[in-house]
Amino acid sequence: MAENMKRDWTAADIPSQKGRSVVITGTGGIGYETALEMTRAGAEVIIAGRNKGKGEEAIRQIKELTSGGNIRFEKLDLADLASIKAFGERIKAQHKSLDILINNAAVMNPPQRKVTKDGFELQIGTNYLGHFALTAHLFPLLQKCNKPRVVTMSSIAHRQGIINFADLQSEVNYKPMVAYSQSKLACLMFALELQRRSDAAGWGISSMAAHPGISRTELIPNGAGKNSPAGIARRLFGPIFFQPAAHGAWPSLYAATAKEATGGIYYGPSRMNEMRGYPALAQIAPQAKDIEVASKLWEESERLTNVKF
Repeated sequence: MAENMKRDWTAADIPSQKGRSVVITGTGGIGYETALEMTRAGAEVIIAGRNKGKGEEAIRQIKELTSGGNIRFEKLDLADLASIKAFGERIKAQHKSLDILINNAAVMNPPQRKVTKDGFELQIGTNYLGHFALTAHLFPLLQKCNKPRVVTMSSIAHRQGIINFADLQSEVNYKPMVAYSQSKLACLMFALELQRRSDAAGWGISSMAAHPGISRTELIPNGAGKNSPAGIARRLFGPIFFQPAAHGAWPSLYAATAKEATGGIYYGPSRMNEMRGYPALAQIAPQAKDIEVASKLWEESERLTNVKF
């Protein structure tokens, strides 16, 4: 598996995606770069986000860079289960099938505890539960494809994460980074559990996880704020530690498109403790491999989001 990976894989190595359809969540940062490269490779791309203005500007830029590639924006608020369901219904009405879903969008470290429309803590609600529900709604379309792939974005932060069933929504104790780490651990566990369930039930879906290392995106400024310690660090040490967002997109692009990419695998950057570099196999923290916790999390997620696979 590792032996097959090209050591210096970049977006230039993406095979033709002509005839393939992809949904990507998130209109800026890694989402934007992923959408750009998938459009460039000839895929039919739907970029989904909650801000119409930002989404349409991303489309305009990508069309300019790809000489009018096949890409459009669809409104989707991952912090609202009704919006996710409506998005799923629209895509099912427009498409007979879907080849690739990239669960990418995220919020990170809001200083005060915020909640989604449905009362979930914002980070686990958006980053994890929103994508769990989205995958379930698009699941019938994915199943109709030849070799469909679901790529879910995790983070280096998953290593510090714990799934705290006693306080999943951080109501008793809200610490921004603890809640973020839990949400990203949940994303990784979901990707691995989706693969196990696909194998067991013969769904034919390849589910992978990826992470962008430490990349120059708007995740920190939009979440913790540009004058937070993390925001200041990003400004001061950005060029040294933060790789360009285009490079941060490589692991998820590899997972979504490379012929060698395999379900049940986690991809991330290869250098500086996975902070930057070419795509490689990423380290999975021991708690992410707990099958009992993953199964319990899946059942709890189905209950909270009122979806079934």
